[in-house]
Amino acid sequence: MDLLRSWMFVPGHRQRMIDKALGLSADAIMLDIEDGVAPNEKDTARKNIGESLGREKSPGSPARFVRINAIGHARMDADLEAVVRPGLEGIVCPKVDTVEEVITVDAILNDKEAKNQLVKGSVKLLIAIESPRGLLHAPAIAAASPRVAGLLFGAEDFGREIGLPAVREGEARDLIYARSSIVVAAASAHVQAVDGVWVDLNDSAGLLGFAAQSRRLGFSGMSCIHPAQVDAINATFSPTAEEIDYCKKVLQAFEEAIARGDGSIAFGGQLIDRPIVERARRTIDRAKSMGLLK
Repeated sequence: MDLLRSWMFVPGHRQRMIDKALGLSADAIMLDIEDGVAPNEKDTARKNIGESLGREKSPGSPARFVRINAIGHARMDADLEAVVRPGLEGIVCPKVDTVEEVITVDAILNDKEAKNQLVKGSVKLLIAIESPRGLLHAPAIAAASPRVAGLLFGAEDFGREIGLPAVREGEARDLIYARSSIVVAAASAHVQAVDGVWVDLNDSAGLLGFAAQSRRLGFSGMSCIHPAQVDAINATFSPTAEEIDYCKKVLQAFEEAIARGDGSIAFGGQLIDRPIVERARRTIDRAKSMGLLK
């Protein structure tokens, strides 16, 4: 599946929020039955989400994922029973610690896809890593099933488990190691790395700084909790006009070098060889997939 930049959490028991989210510019929405929904609202969330998935999807609308309750939790079976149906594009699995948990969900989906006229393997998995144990197993988790489309970093739960203060400081520098580990684990399995949320809705400058740091660390997308954060995230995780122009020049210069029989060149004061060229080509391909370049 295409790389998705913005992943917005939407409380499943709030029908008005679901209705609005289906028309947003977010690349994906995560219709929530887990932490964002109180226990006495779970049934309402399942009903709302199941019905909303049945709506026809318009071009350019967000991918539809559902965050279920934790694998093995008593509520998980009811969640999957309600939402595995046409219109569902993926499941967000929270608090995953082991490969076995991914295999469990994979097997359930194989059964439910067959029963609900879905193509086998069509429901993807975004795996949330939210604990030190999950982080240590992250490379194996990322490679546990072809369904896994990415790893999502659950910063708040992770921070609680390692004893961080309740108030986040700066750009989450205290979580750099864990976040970088998520990126490496995802890259090792060739899946997407999605960073955690920026929780201060009143700090737009902080959001931009955090998103820019996420991209520098290697994340290809970021989760969010409010529609007002979507455009900033989409812009940050998209190639800029300057990046596109530079990459086009790199590719042209390298092609000319190859034609001369050279394997590397000096361009703009920098040595350019194949790894850098491949990164430039990937940037151009991504810009084309986003409609930024023909």
